[in-house]
Amino acid sequence: MLVRKIADHCLVVVGAPWFNITGFLVIVINAMALGLETYDRVEQSVGPALKAVEAACVAYFVMELLIRFGANLHHPSGFFRDKWNLFDIAVVAAPLIPGIRENVTLLRLFRLARIVRAFRLFPSLRIIVVGIKRSLPGLGSFLLITGLLIYGYAMLGWMMFGEAYPEKYGTVGQAMLTLFLLLSLDGITDTLEAGRDVTGWAILYYISYMVGACLLLTNMLIGVVLTALQEAADAEHEANQGKKSGPPTPIELSPEVQIARLRAALDVLEAYVVQPATKPAAPAEIEATREASHH
Repeated sequence: MLVRKIADHCLVVVGAPWFNITGFLVIVINAMALGLETYDRVEQSVGPALKAVEAACVAYFVMELLIRFGANLHHPSGFFRDKWNLFDIAVVAAPLIPGIRENVTLLRLFRLARIVRAFRLFPSLRIIVVGIKRSLPGLGSFLLITGLLIYGYAMLGWMMFGEAYPEKYGTVGQAMLTLFLLLSLDGITDTLEAGRDVTGWAILYYISYMVGACLLLTNMLIGVVLTALQEAADAEHEANQGKKSGPPTPIELSPEVQIARLRAALDVLEAYVVQPATKPAAPAEIEATREASHH
């Protein structure tokens, strides 16, 4: 009984809007404290206060985890099946582990990872994270196509401009880096003019590169990401609909209806017992009694 009351209270707290908002504000305060520690003057003047803010944020994160665990007291395994809960435990507990606690770089990385906890508090941010995860297979294929295309144009650029511009096209690696930087089309006009001074084929070379790599590949990337975000949004919507609907609950009958059904059942039983064996009850009468019991 006590466990059920604790779970119900924790569930109410977790479902309250202010709970997520408070968690987000604490994450922002923690991030600001981490940023202020990078200033030497601030660190020297209010260093102990920043440490106190850090400790208070960690204490709140631990309390938040305990409340979320309390909301799953009916089924504790459900708490650990949530990957966000496992991530929160790792981020909060890692700085306390020997080896990480003494390593300044790892400690700062785990402290910085607490900012990512903001994604679990709001559905829109969770959709972005899930969308990025879903887009990884498509991004792998996109990067492969992009690498092959840039490599082919880099070889052509090395043959056409390698001698004139060795600092940009002297090797295939330098040419690939130059073409990769041109994906943003920054400085493409000056590059095109410089290429025309070497050969007239530079116009066809750079225009085809702009159309094939800069425009088509960029639109492909946008398409992959948008598709993944839409799939993530649909999955989040279906999950929310499942939580709202929940398992079907049995229909509760009023005492009057239950008594009426019991009386009808007794009448049917009496029809079998009282009547002689040679004269069974008429099926029509029994069926009518059964229909009355359902009503």
